[in-house]
Amino acid sequence: MTLARVAAAMVPVALVLFTLERYGSPAVAGLVTFASTAPAVIVSPVAGALLDRHGRTRLVIVAYLVSAACLALAGLLALADHLPAWLLVTITAAAALTSPVATSGVRSLLPLLVPERLWERVNAVDANGFVLALLLGPPLAGVFVQALGGASAVILIAALLAAASVTLLGVAEPPLRRAANGPLLVSALDGLRYTWRNPALRGLAVSVIPFYFAFGVLTIALPVLVIDRIGAGPAVVGAVWGMMAVTGGIAAFWFGRRESRGRERAWLTWSMVGTAAGTALLLPAPGLPVVLLAMAIAGFCNGPLDIALFTLRQRATDPAWMGRAFAVSAALNGAGAPIGAALSGWLVATSVDAAVLLAVGACLAGAAVSWLAIPTGAGPGAYASPRP
Repeated sequence: MTLARVAAAMVPVALVLFTLERYGSPAVAGLVTFASTAPAVIVSPVAGALLDRHGRTRLVIVAYLVSAACLALAGLLALADHLPAWLLVTITAAAALTSPVATSGVRSLLPLLVPERLWERVNAVDANGFVLALLLGPPLAGVFVQALGGASAVILIAALLAAASVTLLGVAEPPLRRAANGPLLVSALDGLRYTWRNPALRGLAVSVIPFYFAFGVLTIALPVLVIDRIGAGPAVVGAVWGMMAVTGGIAAFWFGRRESRGRERAWLTWSMVGTAAGTALLLPAPGLPVVLLAMAIAGFCNGPLDIALFTLRQRATDPAWMGRAFAVSAALNGAGAPIGAALSGWLVATSVDAAVLLAVGACLAGAAVSWLAIPTGAGPGAYASPRP
């Protein structure tokens, strides 16, 4: 999981820098970023149904290998100078088709292995897996792109995903009642209905979409700000994202030891408000120290947000439906990111400040919706799942 997450954290930075290096267009970079995430939203119900039907480990291995093959193909074609922009977008979209299986497959396995009284702690470990990935991935991506070129960096990411698939060989999962019998598409639609009828999962979907929209905007705006306005190189872009990982890890350990039941809505809301405040520091033509401070604040706020998000999703979901519910919920949560990236690619060409302001507004909108849409309670039945 760690190897795959480091690779996944490298992908958006490496693809943006690679696209800017090869095509010199923020708009194309935004389109490639959109293609790297949007297909996952579409196929997530089917991916979840496959996980509930066939188990997780084997499907995750296949997902890692398919993504590795697609990224290696893009890198090799670029080295051979046979990679037009439309083909890069197509290959990136193909790699994204397997991401719901990889992400939700591992994440839905954790609450099956760990008793509920330890969910906050295992989610802190889970969140810090992402923190470690953000600490290593973006800086490595920036250094590799700067030292070796974008094509070689993409091939190295493919090698990491292939290595991750090897480490999963032989990993067992506990026996579980299957709730995804019948035709595959029917099971997928059942997962959509189950997720939408669940008040907690529905509240998470509508509130976290604007938050991830903001991060999609920053995926394009931040590299352009660092490279064009500050005059730094790709390695500095990676280091800026790494700063976010450092403070996020500190926050995840701090909040992971605390009971979150009944506090999830507050943790989510105030984390989004804090992220908006940090992002706002990017507005007045900042220097590098201010950019690092902004990402440090955003990273720290992301720690409690992740723990509340993961734990509430687990509490609200019947174990037999975790594959579909997690895949659909995660895809809905992240649906704003590709839209934000695509819009930012167009907007950054006109004004980086306008893109940053849009990200701040999206974070505040997510905080308001979170407070209104997410249920809260502390009793054992506070987040009861709907009847299947």
